[in-house]
Amino acid sequence: MGSIVLIVRLVLADVRRHKVQAAMLLLAVTVATATMALGLSLRGVSEALYEQTRAATAGPDVVALSGDAGPAATSALASLADDPEVVAHHGPYRVVYADLTTRDSTSSSVVVHGFAEAPGAVNRPLVTSGHWVRPGGAVLERGFATALGVGVGDHVTIAGRSYPVVGIAVTAATSIYPWAAQIGPGGGPSDSSGLAWMTRSDARTLASSHDLPVTLALDLRLRDPAATEAFLDADRAATVTNLRSWQFTAEQDMVILKNSQPILVVGSWLLSFLAVTGVAALAAGRAVEQTRRAGLLKAVGATPGLIATVLLTEYLALALAGDALGLVIARLTVPAIASPTASRIGDAAGPGGATVATATVLAVAVAVLSTLRPTLRAMRTATVTALTATARRPRHRPWLTALSALLPTPLLLGLRLTARRPGRAVLQACSTATTVIAIVALLTFYAQPERGYGLDGSSALPNLRDVHDRRLLLAVTVLLIALAVVNTITLTWTTAIEARANMAIARTLGATPGQISAGLSSAQLLPSLPGAVIGVPLGVGLLSLFAAGNPAEPPSSWLLGGVLATLLATAALTALPARLAARRSVAQALSGETA
Repeated sequence: MGSIVLIVRLVLADVRRHKVQAAMLLLAVTVATATMALGLSLRGVSEALYEQTRAATAGPDVVALSGDAGPAATSALASLADDPEVVAHHGPYRVVYADLTTRDSTSSSVVVHGFAEAPGAVNRPLVTSGHWVRPGGAVLERGFATALGVGVGDHVTIAGRSYPVVGIAVTAATSIYPWAAQIGPGGGPSDSSGLAWMTRSDARTLASSHDLPVTLALDLRLRDPAATEAFLDADRAATVTNLRSWQFTAEQDMVILKNSQPILVVGSWLLSFLAVTGVAALAAGRAVEQTRRAGLLKAVGATPGLIATVLLTEYLALALAGDALGLVIARLTVPAIASPTASRIGDAAGPGGATVATATVLAVAVAVLSTLRPTLRAMRTATVTALTATARRPRHRPWLTALSALLPTPLLLGLRLTARRPGRAVLQACSTATTVIAIVALLTFYAQPERGYGLDGSSALPNLRDVHDRRLLLAVTVLLIALAVVNTITLTWTTAIEARANMAIARTLGATPGQISAGLSSAQLLPSLPGAVIGVPLGVGLLSLFAAGNPAEPPSSWLLGGVLATLLATAALTALPARLAARRSVAQALSGETA
């Protein structure tokens, strides 16, 4: 039998014997790699969606915007259209600033572009529903229409006049909703506006009948689209217009994802840390079994290299499977995360090569860092010792005996278990601290005042960036809590397995199953308490790195409630495995330990 076949068979047999542990490792690596892949893919996907929208709508290379609609502005725009580097243009056309109200009284600022009924060579908005502008009707930009909840056939009121919505369209000439304004009379407004199109005559009538602010815009296509910066540098000083390149518009699309990348990338770090903690607990719980397995392999002539390969391949194979599953999840979910508005079209490509490589390195690191030490220990153990190996006996500490003798029995047992396995206690404390960090960040985010879109910030339209960030942070926090739950159960069960002989002896000395169960639970609660306390300032500090200036702090009662909820959840999660371990008979525990 070849070495590869032997390794595969041994790995598959061990996975079948430990299905629950394999599923836990797969889950941990999957959520960590999926979150990291999402965070690293956002920028590339956003740029790809803009490029596809630009190609489908004949997007301009440069948009020239005037601060007013007077003769000087018209002359300046005309001079730009005559530039030798300009091969085609559209406009100048009116941009009218008004207010829009729907039937359900939802209001928003809106900029109305006056376009011809026949599309031109540059800036041809793509109609995704209904048809293009016609007299008496309005076409809404798709992201804006989605936020308003209106479609073709509905009516909207613009500057006090009702217009039927005859079409829904997308364009690459402006930023995504809600940043359609770009410029306004006197330099503002600059954001929180939707986009609508009307015929030129309707836009002229709208502006004149209501005395609304009006500016002019001109769309330009250059001979060399890559040379927009040189064109802007040459013409900016010679005109009174504001120039927006297509690169600027593509970059502006990322504004709505400003916090999304840090949330996902930092979240993936925390998830990776929890994954390492959980897998390390799994490996520690199987240390004796792995040592015996290594002894058996040595007894039949296996080399140290083969033994190391067998022991590590199982974890590496599961980690790589989790990596592949995480990348698939990232590929399926990245379109919704990278484009929270409906202002862009196209298919979002999956994670790029660099992202795939980074996620794979993360998965391998989780497996190696978690299992390398137990694997080396199993390899270095002599064959006879490995075949007769039992759980590692903790060192006896007289001072601990004297101190714990003064405590109630459950606390006594829990303190002794914690002190005898300080590494396990550190893992539990770190797991709890990581969970509290995420909870504190979520509570702090929800404590910030909500800002709606509108002239006074109190519009019924929600702030898309805040909503998007809240959902992402909530999703990451839920994943962190799920992994922390798995880790807590794993650590409790591992501690119970390793301490079964000590707990059996305690029962022979009069400890009840309830006291044993409470002792096992307290062994997890004791390190969880300092972990939860430390997690609060760490969470506040971590969020301050990405938050805006002077963020609102959550009430102290929220933070205290989060800490108490974490500790209560830890106690509840440890109760079941501790109870199951405590019900094992004394004779069975002692005979199994000495067999």
